[in-house]
Amino acid sequence: MTAFHEPARLASIYAAQARAEALFAAIEAQGLVRAGVLESELSDEIHALAAEQFGVSAHWHKKIVRTGANTVATFHDPTPDLTIAADDIAFLDFGPVFDDWEADYGRTFVLGDDPVKLALRRDLAVVRDELRGVYEADPDITGAELYAQAHAAAARRGWKFGGQIAGHLVGEFPHTAFPGERSVSLVAPGNDLRMREPDADGRVRYWILEVHLVEPQGRFGAFSEELLSR
Repeated sequence: MTAFHEPARLASIYAAQARAEALFAAIEAQGLVRAGVLESELSDEIHALAAEQFGVSAHWHKKIVRTGANTVATFHDPTPDLTIAADDIAFLDFGPVFDDWEADYGRTFVLGDDPVKLALRRDLAVVRDELRGVYEADPDITGAELYAQAHAAAARRGWKFGGQIAGHLVGEFPHTAFPGERSVSLVAPGNDLRMREPDADGRVRYWILEVHLVEPQGRFGAFSEELLSR
C-alpha cells in the first residue's frame, strides 16, 4: 500500500477506535461492570453486546476482564476466574475488529470510593498524556525509549509500571502479519527502531499505547489502552 492511501488508513483506524469507545460507553451505561459477576461471565456479556449492538464478529486478541488481584497480571499471565467484589477495581481489554480494522481499547472501573484505587485510575490519563507528549516531542524516539519513559512516569507518581510492553502496532486485521520482526512492533525493551520508521512495505506504522499502573505493594493495578496519536 503506498503513501497515497495513508489518509484513508488513518481514518479507518480512528473510526475503529471510535466504535470501540462507543462499545465501552454502552458497557458503562448498562452497568455491566458490577459486584457479584465472574470475570468470565462479564466477558461473555460484553462479547454478546458487541455482536448485537455493534456487529462485532471477530476479536483480534483474547478478551480480557480482570478484577482484584488479577489486575496486576500482564497479558499472557494465567489467572483464576475471580468474582468482582464490592469496592473492587476491574479493567477491560478488548480488541474488536470493525470492517477489517483492529481496535484495541482498555479502561479501568472502580466500584466504590477507595481513594487509592481512584487515584490509580486517575493517574492512567496523566501518564498517558505525558507519554504522548514525549512521543510527539521526539521524532527519533524508539520503542525501548518510550517504554523506559513509561516506567519513569509511573514512578514519579508513586506507582509501578506493570506492563511487559507499553504498546504495539495496530492496523489492518491482523497486524501480526505485518512485515518485519515481531520485536519492532512493540513498545518494549530491545526495540531500538525509531517508532516513526515505515514498515518493510513503506507504510506508516500506527501505535497503540498501553498504560498499566500497579499499586506499590502489588495488591491491584489499573490499565488503559488506546491509540498513541490523537
